[in-house]
Amino acid sequence: KVLAENDQVRKEADDLGPRAELDYWKKKLAKFHHLMEQLKSPDVKAVLGVLSAAKSKLLKKWRALDIHITDAANEAKDNVKYLYSLEKYYDPLYNSDPVSMVDAIPGLINAIKMIQGISQYYNTSEKISSLFVKVSAQ
Repeated sequence: KVLAENDQVRKEADDLGPRAELDYWKKKLAKFHHLMEQLKSPDVKAVLGVLSAAKSKLLKKWRALDIHITDAANEAKDNVKYLYSLEKYYDPLYNSDPVSMVDAIPGLINAIKMIQGISQYYNTSEKISSLFVKVSAQ
């Protein structure tokens, strides 16, 4: 269920700011972190041991799901890390008057450009465009 929700297209209001993007990924990270902790539990390990001993064909499906969950958790972790690094640049958009916030915009754009260049997951045009829309809305 969590993976199915993860693969769905996001629907958001047009007036959300960049904090909403960080909040979205933090919630996703919490979900996947919890799921990863469950996968490491002794009960799950015992079931996997039984499936392995029985040479079950379900192990192949299980491994594929495990890889998908791990990748989604890594994406959320990576995105949270990079979006936190933007916080100091977009805070003036929330806390300043329009004249004062102009000074923060070049740093914010450069930080977003840096994220696009080095992030393994957040470097798609859809994610960067969505972030720019949020920055513009704020």
